[in-house]
Order: sequence, then C-alpha cells, then structure tokens
Amino acid sequence: MPEVPAVSRRLLLGGTLAAGAAAGLGPATGAAAATHAAHADDTATPRRRPGQKSMINVPFEPYETVRVGVIGLGNRGSGMATGWSVIPGCTVTAVCDIRADRAGRTADALEADGKPRPAEYGGSEDSYAAMLKRDDIDLVYIATPWEFHYEQGKAALLAGKHAVVELPVATELDELWDLVDTSERTRRNLMLSENCSYGRNELAMLKMAHEGLFGDVTNGHGGYLHDLRELLFSDTYYTDAWRRRWHTRSTASFYAMHGLAPIAAAMDINRGDRMTTLKATATAPKGLADYRERFVPRSHPSWRETYINGDLVTCSIETAQGRTIRAEHDVSSPRPYSRINSLAGSRGIFEDYAGTSATGGRVYVEPDHSGHSWRDFDSYRKEFDHWLWKKLGDEAENGGHGGMDYVLQWRTVQLMRAGLVPDIDVYDSASWCAPVPLSVMSLANMGRPVAVPDFTRGGWVNLRSGLDSRSTDMPPVS
Repeated sequence: MPEVPAVSRRLLLGGTLAAGAAAGLGPATGAAAATHAAHADDTATPRRRPGQKSMINVPFEPYETVRVGVIGLGNRGSGMATGWSVIPGCTVTAVCDIRADRAGRTADALEADGKPRPAEYGGSEDSYAAMLKRDDIDLVYIATPWEFHYEQGKAALLAGKHAVVELPVATELDELWDLVDTSERTRRNLMLSENCSYGRNELAMLKMAHEGLFGDVTNGHGGYLHDLRELLFSDTYYTDAWRRRWHTRSTASFYAMHGLAPIAAAMDINRGDRMTTLKATATAPKGLADYRERFVPRSHPSWRETYINGDLVTCSIETAQGRTIRAEHDVSSPRPYSRINSLAGSRGIFEDYAGTSATGGRVYVEPDHSGHSWRDFDSYRKEFDHWLWKKLGDEAENGGHGGMDYVLQWRTVQLMRAGLVPDIDVYDSASWCAPVPLSVMSLANMGRPVAVPDFTRGGWVNLRSGLDSRSTDMPPVS
C-alpha cells in the first residue's frame, strides 16, 4: 500500500497549503486552483493518449530481490555499481559500457568482493539494448554522459524495467515529456538519481519546513557551485571530454537540480504547489578560457574549442503558491564547493554551507532566536534528523558523497522490495530537469520568463508524501 503522510504542523498553522490540504489531502484552493484552471487550457500540455494514466502514487510491485543492470561504468557508474551490490536484498546482474574493458573490470571487482559475477555487455553504442532484453533485471541504473540519458532511460521503460537515471534525465522539453508519457504507458517508474535530495541537512531542512519552523515558506536558494576546471580539462576524468564539450554547444543551466531539488521538496512542488515560470541570466563565459590560457598547453585539443556557457547561470523560478526559487550553476570559477541549500519563510531561515558548526549550517527561527544573530544548526539537525539518517547513518558513512549515495540506493531498493510509492517520481524528475532547456529558451529571449510545463497535468494540486516519508523497514532478506 502507498505510504500516507503523517499530519504535520504544516497542515495546522494556517499556511498557504492548509485550506485545501487539511481536508483529506484534497485539492488546493484559491490562487492555486485558479492557476490550475487557467493551465488546463494550455495547449503546451499534451493530452494523454487513450489508456495512458497518471503515475502519481503508483507503487512498485514488491520484489523479493531487486536485480540491477548498470549502463555506464565510468567514474560514477563503477562506484555506484559497487554501491548497489552491498544493499541488502539487491544484486547486480548485468553491467554495460561502450568500452567492454570497463564492464570486465567492474565484473572482476564485484566478484572479488564475493558477489555473483554479473553478465558483461560492451563494445558498441547499442550494447545496452542487448542487456535490456534480459529477464533478470528489475531496475536499470544509467550513468552515461548526459546526451544518452533520454534514449537509454526510455529504452529501459519500454523493456519493462524501472529506471534510475543520473542528472539530468533528459536535456530537451520534448524528451522530458516523452519520458513522462512512456512511464505512464508502460506503468514503470523512472526516478532521477538525485542523491542530494537524501543529504542529511537537506532532509532535516525539509522536516523543519513541514513541521512549520519557518512559518509560511516564501523562498529558497539552491545551486551547484563546484570548481571543476581541473577535471574538465583532464584527459582521463571525463571520457572524451564529454562534459567540457557541453560548454561549447549549450548555454543551459546544466546541473542546478542538485540545489533545486531539495528546495522543491521542502516547498511540496508537484505535491500542492508547482513551478510556473522561469527566467534565466548568465554571466560571460570567461572561466574556462582563462584557465586554459594559464594551465593548458597549446597542443591540447581544447584550444580548438569556443566556450559559450556562462560561468554563472541563474534561474529565477516562481510557483503557483507565490513562492520564489533561485537556482544557480557555476563549474567554471575558482570557489569553494557549495549547493547553497537555503530556505526562508515568515518565521525564520536556514542557510547551509555558511556556518561554522560541525553540521555546516546556520539557522534563525522565531520565537527561539532573537537579537539578529545566527545560531548553529547542530541542535536542530539532531531534533529534526530524518528517520533514514537515524536508521542508516552508521552504514551510510562509508558510502559516496558523505553517505547520500548509500541512502538513495538503500531507500530505492527498500521501496521496490516493500512495494511502496517512489519518493521521487517521474514528474519530479522531469520538473527538476526542466531548467536545462528552459534556461536556454529564456536566455535566447533576453532573459524573459518562460512557462514551466505541468508534467503532472493537474495532479500537483493534491498534497502527498514524498521525501518526507514515514519510517519503514527493509523487508528481511530470505
């Protein structure tokens, strides 16, 4: 059965969602309902085909063991293949990469760890299609370069598999719509592999928001600010320099969903609110060319490239409930790493990556605080620590990205084995990735706002559970 969210203080404080959601999680009213009514006639929203139905609140069918096939075995994929293999009740049955030697090395490593040796696929661009014909794969995990995510994610759904796809699931609006439609037709779930949504601070922030500590949430600020210049010019880190080459052919905000997704979850985007418009700005593309001038020899192939992606691309997003989100992307500038991760409302604010406490954040909430002075986040994270981290913290410590990868993988396997509704569904995945093409459209139109599609086709008005899930136990491994 699908999980039902506990009634929290967000339904009792008279906030913007309370009027429509308190009575049995019914539709939102007022401005949200008016927005939805107006959008119902929006010709940009394609109609469902006959027999095509929403995937909202559609659970996985229960699996005794989740059998995973991995496509893409570079830095990310090979590490995550190991991660899937150590989750209770999960096994990696097949691995695939266009470079067959990578599949062999991954299979060797899993076998050396005492795991069953997975079948190996590789050597051509369509090797993954042969892998998808197997009947011993329930979930396909995709970690190839961005330009292949849509094609491979759709193929997995059409093959009857569920899919977890690295960021972004697609880079064009028609591709995002097609993934939504394919999921609805095949009744298979597709989930963005957004590990930051499972970060400890992000989940504590979400719980604080949903318990009303920030009052009525009005705005959020997130992003992906990561100095990747050295890696982008490495000849070995990104195979065939695929990620640097995106900076030569697109002006998009490529990767802002790392910061956007946790803010969207805290605001109940697609679960009582939705993103309606986006406008983008971009600084000049200076960083990569400047780095190349100083550190890259003239014989390097990058000297034949021209960079067009702005160093800092900022997306300003408005929602149906009148909230604003600022999502940023910058991988070309010298700076410490940050996802910003800030949420504010009528009664307080949280800022991550700014504090000096052990947990890294700072907070100011009324009536607890006064005097216009920040307080450390430590005690709040202890109080509002998400049940996933209370349960998995010790196990997750050895996982990638501070444990976020392990929590994401454990939770995905648990959801499938227990037959539960995914925390992140195909509509979240499409919405969080929509700023990639929408930022291009806005920038091409002098930064004017563009409409954000309603991938739920009106289903967003109902409050429902997501990452704010109730505690559940992994079914025992027989």
